[in-house]
Amino acid sequence: MFGKSENRDDYQDVPRPVAAMARDLADGHHIPPHRHRRAQLIYGITGAITVGTPLGTWVVPASRGAWVPAALDHEMTCAGRVAMRTLYLGPGAATRLPATPTVVSVPPLLRELIDEATRLPVEYDTEGRDGLVMRLLLSELSPRPVPALHLPAPDCPRLADLCARIRRCPQDAWTTRQAAAAAHMSPRSLQRRFAETTGMSLGHWVRQAKLAHAVALLAKGAPVTTVALRVGYATPSAFTAMFRRALGTTPSLYFSP
Repeated sequence: MFGKSENRDDYQDVPRPVAAMARDLADGHHIPPHRHRRAQLIYGITGAITVGTPLGTWVVPASRGAWVPAALDHEMTCAGRVAMRTLYLGPGAATRLPATPTVVSVPPLLRELIDEATRLPVEYDTEGRDGLVMRLLLSELSPRPVPALHLPAPDCPRLADLCARIRRCPQDAWTTRQAAAAAHMSPRSLQRRFAETTGMSLGHWVRQAKLAHAVALLAKGAPVTTVALRVGYATPSAFTAMFRRALGTTPSLYFSP
């Protein structure tokens, strides 16, 4: 787009601290596991992106971005049509961002700077107006507290299989007894081991999985009533109350800038 390559490999060795790429991706588009030499900020102007890493999974709506450090394996799946605007940052270009993946807020100014960066030449003039845009972008690129949809990945194979089943069946209640039977563990062992390997209780992880599925459905334009039923809630009001407690806003406003 904008006369620039859409191949991520073309942005890893450019002689600039920031390289920005734009791609429009269809609903359901999947990018298999890969890694970059540069760190990456994954941001979609529209839709939602699920980013999976060995450390867990994050669901990122249009008002947020996913920070992926350099050399970390990750994959992506789009929910709804995604206008992706991504930054590749060289060593030392984003010193305020962590060495682990996270979700960052993308307020209006940063959103406009990211979009403008994708329109600039790859080897932009560092001393002119383009260089000023990129320096302002980097100054705005900092972690901000934001409720994140994060599903930590357990390092136990039985629990990893259980988590995969939960994500495939978000409409189920998944009581401790049911989950323990599925994982071939006692309820007590499951509760202890699950908390040790994910940092969450089973109930919290199940709610996060339901929310992740709900956000993907909302990004596709599904009505709130339909989404509520698809993630196991009998009424839209009960689903909306859970959604607001977890993410600080209602489903209908979640994708608002």
